[in-house]
Amino acid sequence: MQNYLSVKLVIPSFESNLTDLVVDLDRLRTIRLEGTTHSSIFFELKNLFHTLESIGSARIEGNHTTIIQYIEEKITNPSEKKEENIEEIVNIEKAMQFIEENIAETPISLSFIRELHQRTVASLSPQKEGDKNPGAFRLGDVSVGKHHPPNAGDVPSLMRELTDWINEDNKPKYDLLKIAIAHHRFEWIHPFSNGNGRTGRLFTYALLMKKVFGECRSYRIVNPVAVFCSNRARYYEMLAQADDGTDESMLNWCEYVLEGLKNEITKIDRLLDYSFLKKEILIPAVKIAFKNQFITKEESLVLESAIEKQVIQNADVSNLFPGKSSTTISRLITEMKGKKLLEGETETSRKYHIRIRDNSLLRSTIEQLGRHGFISFD
Repeated sequence: MQNYLSVKLVIPSFESNLTDLVVDLDRLRTIRLEGTTHSSIFFELKNLFHTLESIGSARIEGNHTTIIQYIEEKITNPSEKKEENIEEIVNIEKAMQFIEENIAETPISLSFIRELHQRTVASLSPQKEGDKNPGAFRLGDVSVGKHHPPNAGDVPSLMRELTDWINEDNKPKYDLLKIAIAHHRFEWIHPFSNGNGRTGRLFTYALLMKKVFGECRSYRIVNPVAVFCSNRARYYEMLAQADDGTDESMLNWCEYVLEGLKNEITKIDRLLDYSFLKKEILIPAVKIAFKNQFITKEESLVLESAIEKQVIQNADVSNLFPGKSSTTISRLITEMKGKKLLEGETETSRKYHIRIRDNSLLRSTIEQLGRHGFISFD
């Protein structure tokens, strides 16, 4: 093995902006999110943002699929075999779901990282965004622009060093710094033949879920790709600067990552203020969908009631249509559930909340989120 610099923790000075960011984020991560937005609606938004983040991660690597193109594909062809550029994004979404469902009980290990890579490149052609050996470290040497990653023979030991370092027992105040450093280290090693950017961002997301947000992880919408995808050139520039391995460049990299995380968390937490979410995002989205004839007048009235109350039941819908029978009301709700406009609080519940995934509200909801700076359009 060549004499590479070992991965290590860098400590910012007490007076630095980076220390302030660590303190602020440490405070944010210990706060259990409490707001006026019902958890079911918040989780709807969380799933939507995961879709947007998956698109962003693929676009960093050169996938030219736009948000609108992908959303149209999800709405019109939810179960059909998709083109490879679409399948690439689907893979990232599924990998994020895998992380969410398993990270609490899953150790951060080489096998876990290989699993993320395997899911990332699954069914993609090696000539494009796939890999001839999904889940296996590269066997050949590569170059990435001006960066020449370590020799292939050194990859297993370097990745083992990285996972051992991540799993060292440090004080919680160092967690965010270690995660930022780990992201750069992963990309510097470039352990796979292809898919390193996508896998590295998923790996970083898993670390955030595992080590930072803890029991609050289900209540946050945060993914490192949200930090990186708004300015791809800046992301690559900061990665390249950190490649020299100096403490100064690594501290600059950490500040870039942590400042982005703070901005994203602060921005997304606004969605817990239901008065804002209702007035500026959801109600306008329903009105636009009705105007564009994606939903009927009856459906728009039910959805506006669902937005107003956050959770509704049959009696609430009956009050909207005094002359209609209970059978007609039940049929209307069943049809709206079939169109994925409403969703039961549980499988057997007769209480419902608005749904914005994979349906005709998705376009207008994204439009409103974009207008208020939650996402960038492309």
